[in-house]
Amino acid sequence: MTRKLVPTVLCATLAAAAVLIPAESADAAAKTYKNCTALHAKYPHGVGKKGAHDVVRGKTKPVTNFTRSNALYRANKKSDRDHDGVACEAR
Repeated sequence: MTRKLVPTVLCATLAAAAVLIPAESADAAAKTYKNCTALHAKYPHGVGKKGAHDVVRGKTKPVTNFTRSNALYRANKKSDRDHDGVACEAR
């Protein structure tokens, strides 16, 4: 191969590899859980959309250590009773 062709081949190989790499593992395995008890067995502090913030009232501290995954949240959105983008948040 010539020196000019090597960078072209390298770029093409990297671009092909980027297409074949699977999505984030949590997003790829977006399981729907029956209820919050079942979800807490795997995700103890709940799941939320990326960029979501737990909304609370009074002196209660918001949950900040929930798992962030858009796909997991969408699969379990029914468990987000206060519609703050975090399902099954646990204190």
